[in-house]
Amino acid sequence: MHDRILIDAGPLIALFDVNDKHHKNVKNFIQANQYRFISTLAVLTEVSHMLDFSVKAQQDFYEWIMCKGVVISDINQHDLPRIIELTGKYADLPMDFADASLIIAAEKTGIREIISLDKDFDIYRILGKEKIKNVYTKQLP
Repeated sequence: MHDRILIDAGPLIALFDVNDKHHKNVKNFIQANQYRFISTLAVLTEVSHMLDFSVKAQQDFYEWIMCKGVVISDINQHDLPRIIELTGKYADLPMDFADASLIIAAEKTGIREIISLDKDFDIYRILGKEKIKNVYTKQLP
């Protein structure tokens, strides 16, 4: 069975935007590792928006989600108090809704690893103390 891992918008955008400076490294990294990806609708919405330069890129992204089996972790109204708490705590970064949704997904699923281009995940903490390990960090400049 493949390890479950959270995936942030940055690597997904890079994977489907051949002009992104991280495209080749992200593609190689994802191909070299067998992960079961977990994300949120907030992240997928962000990716779709950033790929709006090409309907084909967006469609390829949606098809990849289906084929790679990205599991969408639910965020709902009951999570809003935690989102308010997180965005307040990390207001100096600031933390956006998609990042907050990934922290909540980590808390709900018990997953403690992420693939992200965002170094903010080195700062964020789950339930106030536990770090999410960014397994892609070694690829970043």
